[in-house]
Amino acid sequence: MKREITTKKEWKKVLLMALKIAVGSSAAIYVAQFLGLQNAASAGTIAMLTLVTTKWETVRLSLYRIITYVIAAVLAGVTFHLLDSQWISYGIYIFLLIAVSYAFGWKATVSVNAVIGTHFLIHRDFGAAFVWNEFLLVLIGITAALILNLFYDYRSLRNDLVRSMRRTEDQLQMILGELAAYLSDKEMQRDVWADIRDLEAALQDYIRDACEYQDNTFHSHPGYYIDYFEMRMKQLNILHNLHYEVKKIRKIPAQAKIVAEFILYLTDYVVERNSPEEQIGRLEQIFREMREEPLPVTRDEFENRAVLYHILMDLEEFLIVKKRFVIGLNETQRYLYWNRKEAGKDNGREKER
Repeated sequence: MKREITTKKEWKKVLLMALKIAVGSSAAIYVAQFLGLQNAASAGTIAMLTLVTTKWETVRLSLYRIITYVIAAVLAGVTFHLLDSQWISYGIYIFLLIAVSYAFGWKATVSVNAVIGTHFLIHRDFGAAFVWNEFLLVLIGITAALILNLFYDYRSLRNDLVRSMRRTEDQLQMILGELAAYLSDKEMQRDVWADIRDLEAALQDYIRDACEYQDNTFHSHPGYYIDYFEMRMKQLNILHNLHYEVKKIRKIPAQAKIVAEFILYLTDYVVERNSPEEQIGRLEQIFREMREEPLPVTRDEFENRAVLYHILMDLEEFLIVKKRFVIGLNETQRYLYWNRKEAGKDNGREKER
């Protein structure tokens, strides 16, 4: 199913990519023509095919394309030199090229080498000068792509990621509040299932944006955003299961009030820079108090108490997921995202512990 471009942010990315491809392709053709190369227009095509990747992928792909060019030139020399028929020789060339490229995990290089193969096929020239001409086309195309991919709107995407983090926290707090309202036997004002589904879809987009940001910078620490949103996705899945457990309760027991109060208390700590040891300690106290409660008498009381216990275990896992995330932070991430004064400005509502 095709994904439509619907937001201003997505249109901005598309237009920026279109501009980079246009400039990079034109510049590559200009340089190739300036050097007096044959098939100069193909340098623009090579630049375009390389520019559609992220910065890290462009670097890797450029290296692979230089390596596979040598293979492509050898394959062209063998197949086109031995066979007169263009369509048969080109078919064999493409077959061998794809087989070799896929065998070494270089399938992304096939498109460029297919273009280069057509030049060898048309000119039937396998001399050193023409081989060098084709190599320069590849080199000019990938160089233009490397230079253009250095231009990236890091600040804008990073700010978008921070805003997405705040929206995620707001949504999780709202869902927790809805679950607490249900356990307090209050009338539900919203469709919890719909809110969970909406946040799940949003988190998938946020993870994709975080991966894009990571792949377009040469630093390792932006992986923090990927880890953060994946952590929130795990927490959301836990709340999904918790909601399912909540719906099993036929009659809200008296002990549900304690659980609802804890959930409301917990909402204030669903923020980025909070290590949940204090909340885990408070939950353990609730577990101890629940064990000291009189045993249920009826079957319904037993079943409802068991469901409440499962809900508490879900909340414990919800907190443990965040604790694992905090423990997994390296020193650089702690300094950049948790300890610097600027981090508090990004958060906008510090609840540090």
